[in-house]
Amino acid sequence: MLSIFDRTPGSKYCDGISRRNLLKLGAFSTGGLTLGQLLQAEDAAGIGSSQKSIINIHLGGGPSHQDTFDLKPEAVSEFRGEFYPTKTNIAGMDICEHMPMLAKNADKFAIVRSMTGTIADHSDHHTQTGFDRKSLSGIGGRPSIGSVISCLQGSTGGAPPFVGYNGSYPGYLGSVHKPYKPQGGDLRLNSTMTAERLTSRTQLLQSLDCFRRDTDNARQMEALDAYTQRAVEIVTSGSVADALDTGKEDPKIVERYGKGGESFLRARRLVETGVRVVGFNWGSWDTHSNNFNTLRGQLPRLDRHLSALLEDLYQRGLDKDVSVVMWGEFGRTPRVNNNKGGRDHWYGVSMCMLAGGGMKTGQVIGSSTKNAEQPQDRPVHMQEVFATLYHNMGIDVTTTTINDPSGRPQYLVDHRAPIHELI
Repeated sequence: MLSIFDRTPGSKYCDGISRRNLLKLGAFSTGGLTLGQLLQAEDAAGIGSSQKSIINIHLGGGPSHQDTFDLKPEAVSEFRGEFYPTKTNIAGMDICEHMPMLAKNADKFAIVRSMTGTIADHSDHHTQTGFDRKSLSGIGGRPSIGSVISCLQGSTGGAPPFVGYNGSYPGYLGSVHKPYKPQGGDLRLNSTMTAERLTSRTQLLQSLDCFRRDTDNARQMEALDAYTQRAVEIVTSGSVADALDTGKEDPKIVERYGKGGESFLRARRLVETGVRVVGFNWGSWDTHSNNFNTLRGQLPRLDRHLSALLEDLYQRGLDKDVSVVMWGEFGRTPRVNNNKGGRDHWYGVSMCMLAGGGMKTGQVIGSSTKNAEQPQDRPVHMQEVFATLYHNMGIDVTTTTINDPSGRPQYLVDHRAPIHELI
């Protein structure tokens, strides 16, 4: 996992825990040909891409579904709230009035309005793993989708397979498949060190530690070897350093993403280096009070950043290969509370937005009841979202298993199929 953190003022949830947001993850080209151009060339030649990836956006704190993508204009005011829907470029697919740019790009994403399976846990754990913390806790817990992809598909061309934010859940897969997390520093070789010298020194260090490896039942040395190898690949290839250098980005594109949109832009830049899974946390959505004033400030910024990302992926020919998911840990209460116009935690139903990955976008899946309390039709369990993301990565969740430390095969989700409307 490659993360650069910041303790952003006001980034605490109602449980008092400070969340460290990903600040800056960064375009990469080789021989003048970007990955997007390469994918377009492959598609024109009928070859198809060998590089699939996921951008997992977590709206930390739990966004109110009925004030973003599932407005209820016919409900009474204490349920409806202060916002009104706006029409999009897809008939019948209305979203919040404060997201006009996304309204013009509705053909590029799908909305799930009937998502179930969320958990009373103020964290990104279940939007990374699909399970609660108790699942398989005796053997280390469930791994995040990034750790699973790291295990099943590995890295490509010097890029770490999994780059993430403050969540780190390798679960029963162990430290070998932790997200890669260098905490800053220069990721390039200096003038006195060649790639050959760095590699030979690494190999010498590993050989000197052979005794400890032979007696390492916890596989910590194996994890260290994996980290060291990844670090060497990253430094010698230089691709991640290039991705992090936003000075190499077209200033017009930087401007299009807007102030505060760096993590969206850099997520795109990182998947272009070959990173398979990129995750980041954006915003503060724990709106027990001042829900509407908070959203008036946040939604226009999210609208700009996310629209720029979706447009960017399409313009670069990445829309068939990069899957984007945006969600939070749960929804908010249907009724506005008496605490300065806020909404509290709600687990009956929530929303999810999906884009790219070759999915059938421009549609709404499922609906909620008149006050957004429960699914009304087509409930979609959050593990179905994971099954869809795995499917987009070329992984069949009905047959794929990974052995846990005891040698027992574990399925990636609880026998749930991908969302058929999207496939």
